[in-house]
Amino acid sequence: MARVNKIAPCLWFDNQAEEAARYYTGIFKNSKIGRISRYGEAGKEVHGRPPGSVMTVEFELEGQTFTALNGGPVFTFNEAISFQIYCETQQEIDYHWDRLTKGGDEKAQVCGWLKDKYGVSWQVVPTVLAELMSDPDREKADRVMEALLQMKKLDIETLKRAAQGMARAGR
Repeated sequence: MARVNKIAPCLWFDNQAEEAARYYTGIFKNSKIGRISRYGEAGKEVHGRPPGSVMTVEFELEGQTFTALNGGPVFTFNEAISFQIYCETQQEIDYHWDRLTKGGDEKAQVCGWLKDKYGVSWQVVPTVLAELMSDPDREKADRVMEALLQMKKLDIETLKRAAQGMARAGR
């Protein structure tokens, strides 16, 4: 797999790099696994990994290149970094939300944000949201924000109704 992006995120896992890369490439339709590198004898006193075990996995999701690294339990993911998935339809939102929340942290599900089973944070966002939130009519944008703050998974029709000043239809 040739590098697609000049800048690519590297995700630090304890020892689930290959499992996570396969999980993510199983969710995103335009995706693939690339090169897998393995630990050798060199540096064993530093990395402590068994020779032959997976060190890194290159993978691509929707044209974005990632590297997954098995680096040990030293670092974990937090909400300071998240990946945004822009969705045109509610069906797309539901698809990604349902798959990425499976086994994840339910308490982290708020305003379109979620944490998957590996602790990686994602935002499943309708593409229309930026337009609704940047409307020059501040009252309209504020209604959208109020509706959004009441949701876990975002609902496009509810956000549009809020922008129009209609009562919130629950989801």
